[in-house]
Amino acid sequence: MPYDLIVIGSGPGGYVCAIRAAQLGMKTAVVEKWATFGGTCLNIGCIPSKAMLNASELYEEAAHKFADMGIKVGTPAIDLAAMLKYKQGAVDGNVKGVDYLFKKNKIETFHGTGRIAAPGKVEVKNADGKAQLLETKNIVIATGSDATRLNGIDFDEKRIVSSTGALELPAVPKKLLIVGAGIIGLELGSVWRRLGADVTIVEFLDHILPGIDSEVAKQFHRILQKQGIAVWLSSKVAGVDSSGKVLKVKVEPAAGGAAETLEADVVLVAIGRVPYTEGLGLEALGVKKDNRGRILVDPHFRTSVQGVYAIGDVIAGPMLAHKAEDEGVAVAEIIAGQAGHVNYDVIPNVVYTYPEIASVGKT
Repeated sequence: MPYDLIVIGSGPGGYVCAIRAAQLGMKTAVVEKWATFGGTCLNIGCIPSKAMLNASELYEEAAHKFADMGIKVGTPAIDLAAMLKYKQGAVDGNVKGVDYLFKKNKIETFHGTGRIAAPGKVEVKNADGKAQLLETKNIVIATGSDATRLNGIDFDEKRIVSSTGALELPAVPKKLLIVGAGIIGLELGSVWRRLGADVTIVEFLDHILPGIDSEVAKQFHRILQKQGIAVWLSSKVAGVDSSGKVLKVKVEPAAGGAAETLEADVVLVAIGRVPYTEGLGLEALGVKKDNRGRILVDPHFRTSVQGVYAIGDVIAGPMLAHKAEDEGVAVAEIIAGQAGHVNYDVIPNVVYTYPEIASVGKT
C-alpha cells in the first residue's frame, strides 16, 4: 500500500505536518535518521538551551538577588552534572511526547537516512546499510538546518563547539570565546556567563543581533556589557590554534589590519545555520535551489518536481521552529485539497536573554 504522504525529518515542521496530515485522513509515514524524534529544536537546540537558560537564571538570582529581597539561602553552588541531567529531562519529555503523538495518530515511522529515489519513491537506509523503498503520492522535505562552519575551523564538540557541544560542556570554562553575536551566541553566552565563565563575543558586523531592531540592539549591547560580557564588534576570527592546553584565537579587524591573539578554553562558533539537504538526491531529481542552498518553492510549498514539497529551515524565511510548524500545518492542508496558509507578517521572534527581547510583525 503506497502512502499518501511521507515526511522526511521529524523536527517541529516535520512532526506537525505528519500529525496534521494524519488528522486529515492521509496514510502518513515519517523518516528520521536520528534515534529520537523532534529534530534540532527538541534534541540539541531550543528546548535544551531554554532549560539551561532557566536553570542558570535561577542560580544567578539565588547568588545575587535573593539577599536583597530578604531571602537567606547562603552561597549557592553549581552541580553541573545535575543541571545537565535536568536539561536532558526536559528534552526526553518532549521527545517522548512526539513519539506518543505519532502512535496516537497511527503514523508509521522509519529510522534511517531518507533519499528521494524518484518522484513518489523514498529510499530509507538504516544504520546497517540495509535499504528499503517506500512508495508515496506526496513527499515533504523537512530536514531542517545545520550549524554554519567557519573556514578552516573544525568542530570537535569538546573545545571548539557548535551550539550542540556548548550545551554539553562537562565543566564551566574559565574563558569562553563566542564567534557571532546573534541569538544563539548571546543566549549560550548568557548561560555560561551566569555559571561563572569569562565570556567574550567576536562579531563581524558593527552591531549585535543582526536582523533585530537597531535601537533595541544598541540598548541591549550596553546591558550585556554591564552583565560582564565583552563584545568585539567589526572583528573576525581568522584562526584557532588548538595545539596547546589553551586555545589561541587570532582576531582581526573585519576591514583588515593587525591581528590580536585571545586565549580561550572553549570556542563556540555561532555564525548562523545553513539548510541541510545533503544526501536527499535533490540534484539528480532536479529540485531547484537558490544561491544560498535553500530549496525553491512556490506559495504552496511545491518544489520544481511534481509531488515534492519543502518546509521549514530548508526554504527561505526565518529559521524558527514555530514558522516551520505553521508551514507544516499549511502544506498538509494544501495536499489534502484545503486552503493552507501562513501569515508571514506576524511571526514572533524572541531572544531568551535577560532581559528578553521580543518582536512580532513589522519592526
